[in-house]
Parts: sequence; structure tokens; C-alpha cells
Amino acid sequence: MATTIERKAAAPVVSVPDRFNIADYLVDRHVREGRGGRTAILCGDESVTYAQVAERSNRVGNGLRSLGVRREERVMLLLLDTPAFAYSFFGALKLGAVPIPTNTLLKSQDYRYMLNDSRATVAIVSEPLIAQLATIPREELPYLRQLVIDGAPTRGALDFDQLLTASATLETEPTSKDDAAFWLYSSGTTGFPKGAVHLHHDIVHTVACYAQGVLGMTADDRTFSVAKLFFAYGLGNALTFPFAVGATTILWPGPPTPPNVYAQIEQHKPTLFFSVPTNYGQLLAHKRDGADFELSTIRQAVSAGEALPKALYERFKDRFGVEILDGIGSTEILHIFISNRSGRARPGSAGELVPGYEARIVD
Repeated sequence: MATTIERKAAAPVVSVPDRFNIADYLVDRHVREGRGGRTAILCGDESVTYAQVAERSNRVGNGLRSLGVRREERVMLLLLDTPAFAYSFFGALKLGAVPIPTNTLLKSQDYRYMLNDSRATVAIVSEPLIAQLATIPREELPYLRQLVIDGAPTRGALDFDQLLTASATLETEPTSKDDAAFWLYSSGTTGFPKGAVHLHHDIVHTVACYAQGVLGMTADDRTFSVAKLFFAYGLGNALTFPFAVGATTILWPGPPTPPNVYAQIEQHKPTLFFSVPTNYGQLLAHKRDGADFELSTIRQAVSAGEALPKALYERFKDRFGVEILDGIGSTEILHIFISNRSGRARPGSAGELVPGYEARIVD
């Protein structure tokens, strides 16, 4: 006989008005409330304020409108982790369009499927990633009207910088809190990838339940995520969470090799570090002569994507004095819904139900 165990955790009080656009909440709200001069993004030697993100996302929104993008139409974002991702994501949202952050590690047949399945009319692509799209005959992409390239000029495509020449004034579309905001495609482990549709109010709940409820994230934090922005995990870690609380995100477009990760940590000094077990293992295996890597600014590390072995948890804490909170999330749920807690983490366990979620174990 099957056994079912249900658990609920009391939800934080979250109030979202009926007319609500998540880009206004994440970006423009900070400018209106006097926080426009705060640093929103650090990427290499570039520093971008909230006011600059607001202006540049307005320009991208107006540029997309000039290309004929209308409310509810999809815009594929095949972008590396750079400020251009933020401008494009928020610019499309302000227009009432639906951005689709897309895995940068896929093959041409995957992109053909996603472009046609979503009926995206515009794709914004980082120049190093264009090769996989270039192999797809345009007649096999009946819905795609325009490619926009962030990087070196490409024949038959619009330069991203041209979008940034559009007007800096844009009235945010008065979407409903229940309108589709963005899509994220699943990994396709059970067949073709499936587009998970997330609504304008969804991010507010993930912020209240996990970013603030579990991590205690504030405007004083700096986040750095090994998981890239096209993952639901990375999108929260490195964009929606820090922008929701007026914090700073550290973006790194390159591969998350141990030397790169340690260099970003030592240069930008994050307070919250998000990674996956495989990367934690690689970081632990990497050493240098002399003094060890400096991770003292990190007040909390987080792991998701696969189970974190107890040995990795203990070795990382012993070496760096940093506790890793393991958790479970999914593309469909958007972020972590079961997590360990600071000060009472159980190594080898996924933790406790995050307040605001319900879980059922079925035998």
C-alpha cells in the first residue's frame, strides 16, 4: 500500500498588485526610491549602476519595439553572463514581451527546436555563440525575423549597440501580475525540452521565500553565481535576487574553472556564493603555492543541481570556514524549495521545506 507524507511551511506574507511588471519592481523601483546610484552589476572592470540598467533596458525595449516586437511575443536570449543580458531581459519585460534565457551550451538542432517551439521573433545572441545558429537554414526558422548580435558585426544581423541608440524613455507596459513574464526551457531529460512559463509575480515569491527568508539577503550583499543566468538557479542567484533587494551581482561570462572562480572572488569579494557540487569539488582540488585563496568575505555558500556529498561540505568548511547550504530546486518551480538553514545544516541532507512551499513524498 502506498504511503503519502505531506509537509507545508508557513508562507511569508507577499502582496503583489494586480497591475504589475516585474522589470519595474527589479529595476525602476530603485531609481524612483533614490537608489539609482547604487552598483547593480560588476563584470570584469565594468561597474553598472541601477540608473544605468534602467536607462539601457529602456533603450533595448524601444529598440525591440522598432523591430516590431509586440506584447507577449517571445525574444530568445542566447547570451553570455554580461550586462547585455540584464539590459535585454529587462528591456523585453518592460515592453510586455517574453524573454527566453537560453542555454549557451546546446547544439543547432536544439536552438532550431526552441526557436520554432516558442515562435520567437527576435534572438539576441552573444557573438561567440552565433556559430550554432548560423548553421540553421533560415527557411527552417519561419518565425524568426531578426538576429541581434552582441559583439563583432555579423552579416545579416543587427548590432546590439544599435538597440542602445534608441530612446532612453520608455513607459513600462502595465502587465498583469498573472501575465507570462519569461520562459525557461527544461533540460529535456524526459524528451524534448519543455518551456516552463513564469509569471510576473513569480519572482517576488522566490525572493521573499528563499532569498530573504532563507539567506537573509539585503542590499549590502554581493552575489556571485557559478551557475549561469540561463539556468533558473543562476537567474535567481545572479539577477533577480540581488536586483530585488538592491544588492550587487558579480557577472562572469567565461568558463567557471577554479582559477577563474577564485579570481572573481578575490577581485570582487562576494558575500554570497552559489555553485554546484561538481564545481565545489574542482575548487577543493585546486591549490596554489603560498597563502590559500581568500574567501573570507563569503558569509554563506549555496549548492544545488545535484546532491552535495557530506565529504565536500566538510572539506570546504574545514578549508575556508564557509558553510554550504544544499538545496533542491527546479526549472518549473523557478528556484530552491527545500534547503538547509544556516547554523543547522545537515551534511548529506537536502534540508527543510522552504516556507511558502508544499511538498509530498509518495512511496
